[in-house]
Amino acid sequence: MQADQFNIRYLAAMAAIVEHGSVSKGARAVNLTQPAVTQGIAKLERQLGVALFDRVPGGMEPTPAARLFTPRAEVALRLIGSNRVTAAQVRAFVALARTGSYAAAASLLGLSEPSLHRAVADLGLALGMRLSERRGRGVVLTQGGAALSRRLRLALAELRQGLEELAALRGQESGRIVVGAMPLSRARLLPASIAAFRRAYPHIDISVMEGSHAELVGPLRDGDVDFMVGALRGEAIGQELTEQPLFEDRPTIFARAGHPLSQGWTADDLRACPWILPPEGTPLRRLWEEMFAALGGALPRVPIECGSVMTVRQLLLEGDYLTLLSVDQLQVELDGGVVADIGPAPGEISRTIGITTRVDWRPTRSQQHFMAMVGQAARDLAS
Repeated sequence: MQADQFNIRYLAAMAAIVEHGSVSKGARAVNLTQPAVTQGIAKLERQLGVALFDRVPGGMEPTPAARLFTPRAEVALRLIGSNRVTAAQVRAFVALARTGSYAAAASLLGLSEPSLHRAVADLGLALGMRLSERRGRGVVLTQGGAALSRRLRLALAELRQGLEELAALRGQESGRIVVGAMPLSRARLLPASIAAFRRAYPHIDISVMEGSHAELVGPLRDGDVDFMVGALRGEAIGQELTEQPLFEDRPTIFARAGHPLSQGWTADDLRACPWILPPEGTPLRRLWEEMFAALGGALPRVPIECGSVMTVRQLLLEGDYLTLLSVDQLQVELDGGVVADIGPAPGEISRTIGITTRVDWRPTRSQQHFMAMVGQAARDLAS
């Protein structure tokens, strides 16, 4: 069962029966006949593989499965915005939003272009809004369409998590956790966390989406990423996201083994060398600027801007460059003697590493355990 295959009116009927306690009242609440609701609930139970209600004197009693799944369904229904929307319309529009063209979306879903056009047009009619407009050979979402795309992705994420919770209730741990990995987390923190989690939950898959904060924050807000691990942004994250600090990381100045500054340096020596750093606006670049502001004088040249540790490492070996990174990020190269730690960044220079999530995100039990293991791995590294 996939999250985008539910009959949305049947989900609404389930939620209405849980709220009102009877099929007849639930049917009236969603404007369906009582036989249609009865058939819909039976279909949902077959799809989910669980019983949702027990008949009791005076009405219908939700089973533990219904009580677990209904809150997820209610959030999804609020995000979708109308019981008139169909699963086919949701699939079509989400595919269009992801691919940016009707041809690519139709190919992704295995539909004809006219069918996809019709599904998207019907969705716009159901919600009373224009969703997209042609621009050249592609398609651009309207402001309302972009907002709807995000809501539908979040709705599907809620339903996926609901399905995973039902599987756990049946004793069948399954699913996939998608974690956004910012640069610092990739070297040791996430590998240690993933290894520990997989030993405890061998049937749950992990997907690591690598990128900078700017590249990952959109997928996180859209529900395509469950949470991010890396340098925190503080107040700059906005009201939709929340941050959980794990530890303070103090960056270190690195160079190739045998670099002229390996045996000692002054502030003037640091200013005279070319640097390799991530782009302006990133936490590490700001720390570097703060370091030289404390030292005084002009900023050194940054002839190479790069956020890839693998690329930075190789560039260090090719010239007399300096960079600023965490020891964790180059521990293997340090142990191998190919790069040199020429000293911690002067001054009180540090960055907070932690977990970023959506404010309204409700993690499943397995997601909670994975984040707990990230926290334990962070404490182990810090000690």
